[in-house]
Amino acid sequence: MKIGVRVHDLGRNTPSELARLAKNIGFNCVQLVVNKAIVGESSLPTQLDDAKVVSIRDAFLNQGLEIAMLGAYFNPVHSKPEKVQIGIENFSNFLQYENLFKAGYVGSETGSFSDEPWVYHPKNRTREGFLESVAVFKKLAFVAEKYDAKIALEGAFGHVCYEPKVLRELYDLIGSNSIYFTIDLFNYLDISNYDNYLAILDDAISTLGDRTVIFHLKDFDVVDGKLVRVDLGKGLIDYKTVLKKLLNCNKDAYFIFEGNSKEGMQDSYNFIKSIEEEVKHEIRS
Repeated sequence: MKIGVRVHDLGRNTPSELARLAKNIGFNCVQLVVNKAIVGESSLPTQLDDAKVVSIRDAFLNQGLEIAMLGAYFNPVHSKPEKVQIGIENFSNFLQYENLFKAGYVGSETGSFSDEPWVYHPKNRTREGFLESVAVFKKLAFVAEKYDAKIALEGAFGHVCYEPKVLRELYDLIGSNSIYFTIDLFNYLDISNYDNYLAILDDAISTLGDRTVIFHLKDFDVVDGKLVRVDLGKGLIDYKTVLKKLLNCNKDAYFIFEGNSKEGMQDSYNFIKSIEEEVKHEIRS
């Protein structure tokens, strides 16, 4: 398995130190949000150049770490057009440099009319709102095609693409082979549906599976009527069952830890590796 970490969950540091920390835990790939992970970097577009990209890339490659995804998450339906434009420019900039980074994908979610934080808003579930998000990612798909780059889009319960079928329709309407999917099971969950998480995962896999290239690994518990993130193996998710489903969907995908605590990262990694061995043994049998 290609098991990675959203590298700023290890702290903000130099590329070489982040790569060292990730490799020491056992990861073989990373999800990199440059401005959140690397000291001295901003989220403004056009801040990258060839020399900087090569320096960052080589720090990870020298530790044997692939850059699975460049996170360039932005809200494509923000009420302030200037914020949307900055997000488009930043995402486009990463698409331009994706191949020089030797990265797999540039990733984002599909946004919310709540602006910030990205949570449920009634307009998220309207046709008008959906088509606004489609229009933005259609532009970015053209950019991706220009640079022979790839996009990984991710749905979430409170966002415009609130169900897998809505995200699939976005892809179908745009009609570009540059667009792929990230499945983040936790993102599709809410206090109203969490106990049905395996059926929700089955739906995501059947709807998106043929173009799914990244799985985000998270765990959760329920505290005072709310879903609360916990380290992998410490929550309610039956990861033996889930991992078997994910591997059957795409064993060559990137499996990325996202939001795990730094302190619990090694235990969580060891947990997933032990489950991986169990599942592979069952599959072989």
